[in-house]
Amino acid sequence: MVGKHITTENSRMKMFDVIISGGAMAGATLALALDASFGGKLRIAVVESCDFTAQAHPGFDARSIALSDGTVQILRAYQLWDAIEPYATPISRIHVSDRGHAGMTDLEAGRLGMSALGYVVELADVGQVYHRLLQERPAISLFCPATIHSVERTTDEVRVRLDEQSILHGKLLIAADGNASTCCRQLGIDPEIHDFEQVAVIANVELSQPHQGQAFERFTSCGPLALLPMTRQRMSMVWCVRPDSLADMTDQDDETFLARLQQTFGWRLGKMNRVGTRVAYPLKLTYRSRAVSHRFAIIGNAAQTLHPIAGQGFNLGIRDIATLVEEVRRHPDDVGCYAALSAFQHRRTPDRQKTMAMTSGLVHIFSNEWFPAVVGRNLGLMAIDNLPVLKQPLLTRTLGHVSR
Repeated sequence: MVGKHITTENSRMKMFDVIISGGAMAGATLALALDASFGGKLRIAVVESCDFTAQAHPGFDARSIALSDGTVQILRAYQLWDAIEPYATPISRIHVSDRGHAGMTDLEAGRLGMSALGYVVELADVGQVYHRLLQERPAISLFCPATIHSVERTTDEVRVRLDEQSILHGKLLIAADGNASTCCRQLGIDPEIHDFEQVAVIANVELSQPHQGQAFERFTSCGPLALLPMTRQRMSMVWCVRPDSLADMTDQDDETFLARLQQTFGWRLGKMNRVGTRVAYPLKLTYRSRAVSHRFAIIGNAAQTLHPIAGQGFNLGIRDIATLVEEVRRHPDDVGCYAALSAFQHRRTPDRQKTMAMTSGLVHIFSNEWFPAVVGRNLGLMAIDNLPVLKQPLLTRTLGHVSR
């Protein structure tokens, strides 16, 4: 049985080429990308512990993410973008500033000859699209809800036992199940963790006037504040604050919180009329230095979970996906062989390290209120805005036009 929920009434032993642990953004994208790249000839299992519906799945909750132009190009190559685009809001301009200081820089799509710098999508919308596409692909089997109870590897295959006792055999197991990855834990691949000592407060904000596709990254005394354009005259807010400020941010009534947000951000978007439910997430850099092991690969947040300061998380993860797909395609007879995984590790290491260094560096630079640091970062922002040689590296990573 393929493309449907698998139950305990099915045969206990099942043969696949690839087994993917995790069916949210990274896992679902990878399954669909592999299916498209192999023309539906690869047998793929997706094991997901949560009920795979947009309403119940925490991986497809009320949050929004920004997709860079490079990410859109990858999704288009896998015939996924056409299904997602109706739910996407284009970003026409990105404004980066340090509140109360002169430093700022602008990126504008029109000046670059582009229709959009990127797009914003709501995870709940993408979840519905992906759920439908997964069910339509006959070579993809969903084991959901199900959890991986144990993993055993031999020279030629990997065997995964599910909690309901089904055994999946495959050539390659891929962890796409987040920073607390069950597979990684069972195989003893522990992450390095750096606590940013910040919490992200996330909510949707309704405006009194059109946002015109503008996105903002503003560094405030409370922490970085990002506002991304959404449908229906809304902005997706991510406000990173210290843990000791969290109670004030979440316990305030909507009117008081909106007044604080308005005062901190200003009036570039006009009056902010309403705010939705506020949710908080602790911010830590979680990084696994090796993204492969014997017949095992790690992608997305399972490989690295970043600070949201520059919106690089999923965009970095989809480059993991694209590179892994390219390497396993070179070895269609054994998609989990050492050569494929070694090449994947070698190609992904520079991008992962540079992106993590950039995002972590921005956090520390713009969270420092020491006066020389404030002066230095504002001079840096002004220099980036006026000197193309400095602006190009920022533009390259923002657009996702990064070498893999």
